[in-house]
Amino acid sequence: MESRWLKNVCRRVLWSGCLLYVVFVTGPASAIDIHTDPEVIVQNGTTGILRCTFKSSEVVTKGTTVTWSFQSNQPDHRYFKAPYVIYYFFDGKEYPGPEEFRERVQFIGDINKKDASIQLSPAQFSDNGTFFCDVKNPPDVTGTQARTELRVVLKESLPQSNTKTIIFAVCGALILLIAVAVAACFAVRVLHNRHDYEGCTTLEGVSSEAPRPLKKVESSREGSRCTSPSGPLQGPVIYAQLDHSGSKNSFHKMEPVVYADIRKN
Repeated sequence: MESRWLKNVCRRVLWSGCLLYVVFVTGPASAIDIHTDPEVIVQNGTTGILRCTFKSSEVVTKGTTVTWSFQSNQPDHRYFKAPYVIYYFFDGKEYPGPEEFRERVQFIGDINKKDASIQLSPAQFSDNGTFFCDVKNPPDVTGTQARTELRVVLKESLPQSNTKTIIFAVCGALILLIAVAVAACFAVRVLHNRHDYEGCTTLEGVSSEAPRPLKKVESSREGSRCTSPSGPLQGPVIYAQLDHSGSKNSFHKMEPVVYADIRKN
């Protein structure tokens, strides 16, 4: 009985040890996170850049792989039904895809910087569709591949760049502010000149109206001068008879004699 019990205990210990080894030593494979642009719009005949970055808790090694696939959105295209590998990267080497993309796909990323981007030059209308980016970085091999919708259009159909729109908006706002500032300065100057002009006219009116009472005084003085005598006034002349002989038969002669001078106070 004791031997059987010991055997059971040993088995349980061994199983527990194996389980702990699997959990803490080997550990589960972690997931890798891949990111791409949701949509890329490229002018026909130009270079299109398809960006792809990834995040991994493991160090990038030679065993890291990058796979780009393409699925067309055109029913008559041979890659319409399922994605087809157009580029493969492994152990620092590139493996080009089919002849349709062989000369036009170029790897522009850096695996050590966790960048798996490619460029497509020149872009063609037949490239309209979905591009898939898949990265494996063992032991990070579990993850969902990212996808980018590529639209190849004419130059007239390209949307305006947000950067240009922002620059135009900023320039327009600056011009508007400058115009408002100039208008405000002009209005202040006009009001200031008008205030100075009104002040000058008021002073001129006061200076021109001030001597008027003096003129009235002068005119009153002149009137008084005209009515008042300029020299002594001669009094009334009194005529008297003078007898020079003292006799009764003497000849009487009438002579005017000034009796008195009357001056007006």
